[in-house]
Amino acid sequence: MVHDLLGQAYSSIKHNRRRTALTMLGMAWGIATVVILLAYGAGFGRAITAIFSTFGMQMMGIFPGRTSLQAGGAKAGTQIRFTVDDVQHLQEQIPVVRHITPEASFDASVQHENRTQKFSVGGFTPAIVPVRAIKVEQGRFYNDADEMQRSRVAVLGSDAKDKLFSGQPALGESVRIAGISFEVIGVLEAKMQEEGNDNVNAIVYIPFSTMGDIRDTRYLDGIWLDYEGLEYDKVEGNIRSVLGAAHGFNGKDPRAVFVWNTMKNLNNWQIITLALQVLLTIIGTLTLGIGGVGLMNIMLVSVTQRTREIGVEKALGARRRDILTQFLAEAMAITFAGGLLGVAVAYVISWIIGTIPVYSVMAKNADAGDIHLSISPMHLLVSTGILIVVGLISGMLPAIKASRLDPIEALRYE
Repeated sequence: MVHDLLGQAYSSIKHNRRRTALTMLGMAWGIATVVILLAYGAGFGRAITAIFSTFGMQMMGIFPGRTSLQAGGAKAGTQIRFTVDDVQHLQEQIPVVRHITPEASFDASVQHENRTQKFSVGGFTPAIVPVRAIKVEQGRFYNDADEMQRSRVAVLGSDAKDKLFSGQPALGESVRIAGISFEVIGVLEAKMQEEGNDNVNAIVYIPFSTMGDIRDTRYLDGIWLDYEGLEYDKVEGNIRSVLGAAHGFNGKDPRAVFVWNTMKNLNNWQIITLALQVLLTIIGTLTLGIGGVGLMNIMLVSVTQRTREIGVEKALGARRRDILTQFLAEAMAITFAGGLLGVAVAYVISWIIGTIPVYSVMAKNADAGDIHLSISPMHLLVSTGILIVVGLISGMLPAIKASRLDPIEALRYE
């Protein structure tokens, strides 16, 4: 039976080649639009994730502020100051914390031979490497032994290295930070960097213990940590509670400490990405629906032209469902032929376009943040589902009309 239906559908399509070809082009254009828009939405989501993963995913930066709520006998407006003891409290009282490091930073003049540049110099423990997803391009990062020995070693960001050494090798050379000599033991890979923002590639990293030789590290500029699991809101709440108990402020005070929560920001962007994907799917479906309207119109014309044929079939014993199935099969044949052509067109377009530069236009070293058009099996599955629904709706009305024709009236039709 299936073979007969396909044969009838092929005969009808072959009989009206031009009309069928135009209808198939409409369906092909619609399904190609759906596939490309789905690929664009997925590419946008991957780009956002790539941007955040460059700086560390399950990461939090904690910075002191001023209280805005009264707690106990303390008045609002009290300045909060972090110490190394706070790092210990957080590590001991929050079990999910994996790595944690204090931060003591300042802007300093960094000199190599006759070149002097002003950079941000950051004092961290080696735990900053997994926390901020730091990758070393040359040499190594300082380790726990360097931290314990207060070694005067430095790791340069890529831009800091370029400005101080101008293409010359930096490993083993010395730089002077605030008048103190440090040996360069490593150079970092370049990270994404937006124009106008603080340059993360121009940071000079030195051991936190060694920072005490340059400036007072009793009070910290911040604390950085990463954690296990995905309950970022709970971790942030625990951080505020622990610090609130240690410093005597209300743990729910939003201004006492500022927490940069990477996962919370990523989640906000993921919500935007999901909304964008839904919108693009709707737009693609509506575009495909235009092709469906064309298919419906062609099938209605076909029913009118073949009214007498339908009457003969019914006179010979064809039932309503036989006629309905016949015309629905013809509509679905056109739909799937157009769908295959549309998928092929979508692959060609995605191959030609490849990557849409978005973030790299605004930032350096940001190729991973661009939108890469990559068609996945899931995109094809969703597109096929939409195509089937549109094809069924477009073919059902003409098929129902054909099945309900009165055989006597159909035979009299001229």
